[in-house]
Amino acid sequence: MTTRKRTDRRTFIKSAVAAAASITIVPRTVLGGTGFTAPSDELTKGIIGVGGMGSGHIDYEGSRLLAVCDVDSLHLAAALEKAGPGVDAYNDFRELIARPDIDIIHIATPPHWHGLMTIAAAEAGKDIWCEKPMTRTIGEGKKVVEAVRRNGRIFRLNTWFRFRSGFYGMNTTVKEIRKVVESGMLGWPLKVTVSNSTGFDWKFYWSGMIHQVPEPVPPELDYDFWLGPAPIKPYHPHRVHSSFRGYFDYDGGGLGDMGQHYIDPIQYLLDKDDTSPVEIEIDAPQQHPDAVGSWRRITYRYADGCEIILDGEDRDKDAAYIEGPDGKLFKGFTSDIPGFEQKVAQLPDPEPQVTDFHEAVRYRQPFALNERNGHRSCTIVNLGVVALQLRRSLRFDPVTQQFIDDPEADRLIDQPMRAPWHL
Repeated sequence: MTTRKRTDRRTFIKSAVAAAASITIVPRTVLGGTGFTAPSDELTKGIIGVGGMGSGHIDYEGSRLLAVCDVDSLHLAAALEKAGPGVDAYNDFRELIARPDIDIIHIATPPHWHGLMTIAAAEAGKDIWCEKPMTRTIGEGKKVVEAVRRNGRIFRLNTWFRFRSGFYGMNTTVKEIRKVVESGMLGWPLKVTVSNSTGFDWKFYWSGMIHQVPEPVPPELDYDFWLGPAPIKPYHPHRVHSSFRGYFDYDGGGLGDMGQHYIDPIQYLLDKDDTSPVEIEIDAPQQHPDAVGSWRRITYRYADGCEIILDGEDRDKDAAYIEGPDGKLFKGFTSDIPGFEQKVAQLPDPEPQVTDFHEAVRYRQPFALNERNGHRSCTIVNLGVVALQLRRSLRFDPVTQQFIDDPEADRLIDQPMRAPWHL
């Protein structure tokens, strides 16, 4: 198998500009003008980033893998060996996205690439499966929503707890918890506490190293391309691959890693997929400007008084997962409400969701966790990261998606990218 090497950037940009004047990429899924893929047609995919999460998605059912991409040649070699014959390899993601025979782009890179790659895929007429967190900044998330909608694409964010699987320490699915909240038996407003005691782990080992001694870049890694839109920093192995989450340039530590897994279901439970918190309070030690550290407590407050509390030091050992004026719901899906189990058994199911991504692609239906609600839950993650970086409370307008009278915080919404990368 021949690995297609990255084209020289200057040559690539010149050829891309020339091609844009005469060529329009028309993916198979839009031939005929409907965007419909016949059920008998086989969907195809390409994966960008095959070092960790991406390598685990090489053989999932529903689509056939045609290509993989990575800036680490060892990752590519391992992916090709696992994928078997008939799969092409690329160093430059733009070459993979430009292929007209690929329907779905799976983005499994560090988060500082998610926004750029999702928008590029949407503009090329691809449907997108993106790992969490959806984007590294709020501004990137807004532009992803615009690009996906403008191009009529189907988007899936890869955290699944709002629609399947047991939800960590709750010993049930989110659907059952949603039924309880919808019934009103807990009252309103609600307070949700996410901590070790309620069944969650914030993984503070995803912290960055300070006082790093620069090391030579290994020959298999194109470190400049790995950095991409991020600022140039001297190479150290802890900055890349499995430990990149510990650096603000690429992610947000344990909050970036686990935040959407934990918080997206809360947005769904509270029926707040179209809004965001208006106040963010944080209790955290001073942060290094480069390396993400831990935090003690982050409190998000909505306009109606609902709260999400991220208890980083597990301060409230006896906290309920969800607490309202009329009752509490604890870890293990137990409650202080008399006859709780019998009452839950009589509750109607929530509205159904489209939970098969490939069926969503075929029939052009929004996936359960899409660009719209995914952006809102990722915004909560990024609000916490901004508060952590500034180490102070913030006020946020969920309509304009800007901070209120806070230019310093607003500068972290739309952060500059290293040339030539831009949204």
